[in-house]
Amino acid sequence: MATLSNPVEADPVEASSSRRAGSRALSTSLTIGRDKALYGGLLVLTAIAYLWGLSKNGYANEYYAAAVQAGSTSWKAWFFGSFDASSFITVDKTPASLWVMGLSGRLFGFNTWSMLVPEALMGVASVGFIYVSVRRWFSANAGLLTGAVLALTPVAVLMFRFNNPDALLILLLTAGAWAVTRAIDSSKHAARWMMLAGALVGFGFLTKMLQAFLILPAFGLAYLIAGKPALGKRLLHSVLALVSLIVSAGWWVAIVELLPASARPYIGGSQNNSILELTLGYNGLGRLNGNETGSVGGGGGGGNNPGWGGATGLQRLFSGEFASQIAWLLPAALIATIVLIVAAGKAPRTNKTRAFAVLWGGWLGVTGLTFSYMQGIIHSYYMIALAPAIAALIGGAMSILWRRRSEWLPRATLAGGVLLTAGWSFALLNETPSWHPWLRWVVLLTGVLGFGAVMMLPELKLHKTAARRAEVFAGVLLAVSALTGPAAYSVATINSAHAGALPSAGPSGAGGMGGGPGGGGMGRMGTPPGGTTGMPGANGTGTGTGTGPGTGTGTGTGTGTNGTTGDGTTGTGRTNGQGGGIGGFLGGGGISGVSSELITLLQQGAKGYTWAAAAVTANGAAPLQIASGEPIMAIGGFNGTDPAPTLAEFKELVAQGKIHYFIGSGGGFGGMGRSGTSSEIATWVQENFKATTVGNTTVYDLTTSTTS
Repeated sequence: MATLSNPVEADPVEASSSRRAGSRALSTSLTIGRDKALYGGLLVLTAIAYLWGLSKNGYANEYYAAAVQAGSTSWKAWFFGSFDASSFITVDKTPASLWVMGLSGRLFGFNTWSMLVPEALMGVASVGFIYVSVRRWFSANAGLLTGAVLALTPVAVLMFRFNNPDALLILLLTAGAWAVTRAIDSSKHAARWMMLAGALVGFGFLTKMLQAFLILPAFGLAYLIAGKPALGKRLLHSVLALVSLIVSAGWWVAIVELLPASARPYIGGSQNNSILELTLGYNGLGRLNGNETGSVGGGGGGGNNPGWGGATGLQRLFSGEFASQIAWLLPAALIATIVLIVAAGKAPRTNKTRAFAVLWGGWLGVTGLTFSYMQGIIHSYYMIALAPAIAALIGGAMSILWRRRSEWLPRATLAGGVLLTAGWSFALLNETPSWHPWLRWVVLLTGVLGFGAVMMLPELKLHKTAARRAEVFAGVLLAVSALTGPAAYSVATINSAHAGALPSAGPSGAGGMGGGPGGGGMGRMGTPPGGTTGMPGANGTGTGTGTGPGTGTGTGTGTGTNGTTGDGTTGTGRTNGQGGGIGGFLGGGGISGVSSELITLLQQGAKGYTWAAAAVTANGAAPLQIASGEPIMAIGGFNGTDPAPTLAEFKELVAQGKIHYFIGSGGGFGGMGRSGTSSEIATWVQENFKATTVGNTTVYDLTTSTTS
């Protein structure tokens, strides 16, 4: 008979160890689940914010909207980034951002939502990429803070709800930084990651040309310093990344350059119909030295002629409208860079904290200095290029300082940074004293309380549970004091309509170059000998002056006083009252100024013609094209200064019956800074064709000559 043996009793030590292991595994699983939920929540909230009331921005920048419309109906226009579906002239940028919006228009039909939703989703993706980049080397909490800072930066909120190229540029560069981070972490696949980074920056060039290359020193140096492979391999990987960049940026440029001019549209913004000239001139070195042939005016200067972007120098980013767009946490980011470098100390070459400081601090330093000293055209919305670096640096440094808050120096640095940021936010909010005046005091008070909490908590010797609650309270104070200012400006941006060439985040009157809703317009320039561009004035008012008597002025209410400019034509201010920049394009009435009678005329008269009409500048052509859905030739391109077409070419096109109407003055259409070529065309039309008034616009029928 078999006997049953007694069960073996478990070893108490082994059982206890097993329970602890199980508890740790459960805790880890819960932490991972919490982090994923918070990350998902960050992306969802960002998406809601960027998509909320998106349609109020209408067609945003009508110059790019017209090109998106063209690309949604013509593959040729889509590929080249043409302004019109008949591909007479391109926009003055490379076309990658138009490709995305144009494809969306083809899939869902061209409208404001199909154009702007991709931009908003690019913002969400940018927040996602910067989160995973910071989390990889620090913590999920650091990633969340970084993502929140980027998502709430006023200029980021503005541009991720707009149709300028900047949204795609930031997505590509942020993804490129993530790829460099992966390359630094990798031994086996570092080359692949660096080549991916190069390709992403290359497509950044196809988005906004040479601006994409400002981050290259930071990307290259970070990998060369901290990459795991031997130096020879790191150098080889860098060369491969450069080759990848050249291929991804150069294939489109090569096609455009190799094609005969007759097979492609004119390259807008160039004087010689060359993409290379555009790259190196108007959108390249000209932005640095101010020598931009065909430009609307330089960016910097001094004395009584500060230019579009104010006087050059380190103060530029901390003053005027630039400050309200980006500078809320800029001082903190500069301190954060020092913190990261000091924290790395004499650590080994591959130390990730040092690599992080080089990567993101280099991004901030090179881009910030370029923006500070460039003398060509610069606008406040360019500051979105600084937002990812500011967010990442703050997230990384905060992680280190908070973790070491029991030490006196890190604690004092953290507390001092909080107080400095609160004081700086108070000063920025004080620039709009009538806008929620209580807000700046909340920021300052929470900053002072946060300073005290950070300094005192480690000394209180609280019970574990009480200490944790106190730490949460201190963290809330820090977040409120640092993020309330930019968050308030971001909410004001979301709740306001923004349109035109120079959008600006925040409440009305927040900056000197046109505020939020109803922001100042510029007086429309008259025909030659015509006006020169007036510099935007303070508190959202811009004025355009001409060589003739009088001025055209747009005020914050969206109305303009009439005056005579140049040859005596009427100068008008903004007529549709949309905010955040110079209306329509550079002072025109925009799509709301196109009368129903004119739309009907263009649509009914388009059959059998390559262009339903021609108008001087994109300012004149864009609203007509969007409203009618028909191709409109933009004579002179962006601002009327491109030598395209010549008078002889225009006469030939008219003789061939390819252009039906010429749009003269009235209704905000007509142009701004005409070149001699566009002036000759306008004069020839006026002398040879009869003018009629359609709605409030002067129209010439080019099929009926008064001299024949």
